[in-house]
Amino acid sequence: MMTSLKMWCLLSLCVLLSIAPTLSEVLQAMTQCEGFLLGEKSPEVPKILEKGEIQQKQRYKAICQTYKNVSTFVTLYDTKNKIPVLSAYKYTGAEGGRPKKDVWKIEPQLEDSKSNKNIKESDRANYNNQASDNNYINNENYSRGHLFPSSYARDRNGKESTCTLTNIVPQVQDFNENSWYRMESCVKCVLDRHCRNNNDDPEAYLLTGAQPGTKKLNNKVNIPTMLWSAFCCYNQTNRKWLASAFWANNVEDKSPNVYVATRTLQQLYDKLSTGSKTFNAFPGGQNCPLQETVAQLYPALNRKCYCQRPHQRGG
Repeated sequence: MMTSLKMWCLLSLCVLLSIAPTLSEVLQAMTQCEGFLLGEKSPEVPKILEKGEIQQKQRYKAICQTYKNVSTFVTLYDTKNKIPVLSAYKYTGAEGGRPKKDVWKIEPQLEDSKSNKNIKESDRANYNNQASDNNYINNENYSRGHLFPSSYARDRNGKESTCTLTNIVPQVQDFNENSWYRMESCVKCVLDRHCRNNNDDPEAYLLTGAQPGTKKLNNKVNIPTMLWSAFCCYNQTNRKWLASAFWANNVEDKSPNVYVATRTLQQLYDKLSTGSKTFNAFPGGQNCPLQETVAQLYPALNRKCYCQRPHQRGG
């Protein structure tokens, strides 16, 4: 027979297991979603995310984007404006382009904290705390603009996971398809060729975000005035760190000759800082160069990478 002491220990263990919290995918901090932040430190966003602490926690939510029980990236989401503040992701190489069919998804735990952790298909006309697919229809000027691009995700499931409305902003369609697309293509080429870890595998950390505007799409979803992006990585061949930043206004752009200018991290930090509060994309990346860009690498890349050449006009 089991001794009373052993029985007591087993019962106590069962009680502890029954009350132990399960890992919710809507989290208290971005750092709880491991693997997508450089040095496992969250960015600094004035008045929104400071010293790792989310400000106005009822409004801003950290989402560990989970699809088919696999976490693929992390997002800080604005439930009032119904757009993401930013998405952070780790690039480890990518196969193919976008999914053949975009099925737009939502984060169920934003509506009910007890819901399943996996993102699911948008199946309602409106949600209380996030955008629905219906909010984006019947509008020819704006497309569903990814922050974490599906083309950067490693495999099919990863690509499908980016098609969640918590990773999407209303982006002027011509801008999305022209200069912003060229920037994403160029950066991907740089990542594939120059961002290699000590095992010679592609590895880079990226952050992409949006600045809210004053207008709304279909009176529901905030239309950003600007999109921005930054990356930092290690190049084991040259034994140095690389970084660059980009931003552009969310306005019509039909010209094939307009490119999003390649900027330094410091220029982006200056752009997004507010008063005495400093923006920082990579607090965990002490080696990320603040005053350098990767523009000098562009001439050696294939022209299909769509990188800006010296004679081309920046945006």
